[in-house]
Amino acid sequence: MSNRKMKAGIIGCGNISGIYLKNGSQFGSYEIAACADIDLLRAQAKAQEYGIRALTVEELLADQEIEIVINLTIPAVHAKVCLQALEAGKHVYVEKPLAVTREDGRRILELADSRGLRVGCAPDTFLGGGIQTCRRLMDEGAIGVPVAASGFMMSRGHEHWHPDPQFYYEPGGGPMFDMGPYYLTALVALLGPIRRVTGAARVSFAQRTVSSKPKAGTVIEVKTPTHVAGVLDFAGGAIGTLITSFDIMGGTDLPHIEIYGSAGSLRVPDPNRFGGPVYLRKLGAGEWTEVPLTHGYADNNRGVGVADMAAAIREGRPHRASGALAYHVLDTMHGFHEASAEGRHVELQSACTTPEPLAADARL
Repeated sequence: MSNRKMKAGIIGCGNISGIYLKNGSQFGSYEIAACADIDLLRAQAKAQEYGIRALTVEELLADQEIEIVINLTIPAVHAKVCLQALEAGKHVYVEKPLAVTREDGRRILELADSRGLRVGCAPDTFLGGGIQTCRRLMDEGAIGVPVAASGFMMSRGHEHWHPDPQFYYEPGGGPMFDMGPYYLTALVALLGPIRRVTGAARVSFAQRTVSSKPKAGTVIEVKTPTHVAGVLDFAGGAIGTLITSFDIMGGTDLPHIEIYGSAGSLRVPDPNRFGGPVYLRKLGAGEWTEVPLTHGYADNNRGVGVADMAAAIREGRPHRASGALAYHVLDTMHGFHEASAEGRHVELQSACTTPEPLAADARL
């Protein structure tokens, strides 16, 4: 088995690219060799900062050295860029969501399968020390048989801090498609796949006014639900509730995720982060007890999903932040919106395997 690092190239040099570029040198299974953007000046600035090559998108896709494309474009073009990368013979890892539509998601997976290529997808925060510690506790029976879960992503939206927040209020955005993948991926990693969903969704405010620079004062027409309340039936029997919202103007103290079992409860840390804290409350206990993290990757380790995929290609095993998992999450998110619009339960047509836990001493 070769220990050679696979060569990766980034397409999309926006806000999120910095952490991928910063972390790209810390993993043993891949390295970032080039970046590209439709704005070549932006790619050149990132390339100069991190000592890599700046290319046009076409040049990067044609570059024989690049084996993995890391797709950090906006959601509306996730599918287009993924399909271009696969057509060029590259493995692809894409920021969440996998695609805007189920149809595009399926096209990505089908093309990859026909070409013998891998598809990976963010979030990879479930590989961090916080959620992996929770996984170990659950596997060891710390809360007994899981019976229920709750999740809350409650915020006031992105127009007060993001430099260009409009796409968060377009189809493929909103709290469910923006932040839901973190919560749903964590829940599937801990409880397994989802069988059916129902929910309610609404646009609470038809317009949003940007207060962050450089677009302060811009009015955004909201085109996707900004408050989504869902109920999930897991294939394993547990029932979950999940609220994602951009409409919580006064804040809240609700937990990010809690899982309830026959022998106790587990408070899962923020699934948008890699670390803790993790809290356990056993049956009969009067208060929560913090549990020390058992696993690494507890800092901002974005890119660990790419590292696991590159290592899996080298080792001939499944990778954890897989396209199938991402498609199952995409199917679930659409299910919430459809359930609200049609007043019914939605039986999910997708399935995935529960990702294997990381070893406590894993180094990717």
